[in-house]
Amino acid sequence: MTVILPRIVPDVLPLQLLTRVEDDERLHALLWRAGTGWRMISSAVLGGGIGQRAWVLNAQVSHGYRRTDPARHLADLALDAEAHGAGVGLMTAADVQAYGLAHDSGVEAVATAGLGVRGWAACETPDTASPQAPGTINIIAALPVALSDAALVNAIATATEAKVQALLDTGHDCSGTPTDAVCIAARIPHPGEEIHAFAGPRSLWGARLARAVHSAVRTAAHADRSTEAR
Repeated sequence: MTVILPRIVPDVLPLQLLTRVEDDERLHALLWRAGTGWRMISSAVLGGGIGQRAWVLNAQVSHGYRRTDPARHLADLALDAEAHGAGVGLMTAADVQAYGLAHDSGVEAVATAGLGVRGWAACETPDTASPQAPGTINIIAALPVALSDAALVNAIATATEAKVQALLDTGHDCSGTPTDAVCIAARIPHPGEEIHAFAGPRSLWGARLARAVHSAVRTAAHADRSTEAR
């Protein structure tokens, strides 16, 4: 895997753009080397749940992805990029180069969006227990404060609500894709530091999170629509 010099914007998540070739296809990934001091909650296939994490990888895969070991695949990609320790790995068929990036009063968010397969969460379609294709809207957000476990869960809900609002604002009649994923990072508290108990959209940090995610998803959704038009 080739590592391209990071595109760094002040006060925004420092991302590295990685590139690799798989089955004669040129694919990309975004890597955030968060380092120590972070606790994350995620629905990702690799490193999901709640725990201390040191990096987040958002990897593009082919539209015809058929591997049945996505967690191992992501772990191998992280190892190739020399991302050490526990981390979070997400997948998407979207081109991650067309990501949306936003920040609001210390909260930072990045989103990638591939909206070729989209719909509403509650719909009259058969349920399935079979593995789904990689998630096509991935959201990563970081807050510079400590959150309780409950607030981390609350933050996931807030980010998801903001995602849906952004999709509607960009003219997409849907709540997302069947396999969207999200990762929220918050600081590990120092002794005596405040641990915030709320991250709903009307709390201080939840409101900032919602605005950052909304802006990032809007940008990514617009980019995806522009790609479809070409």
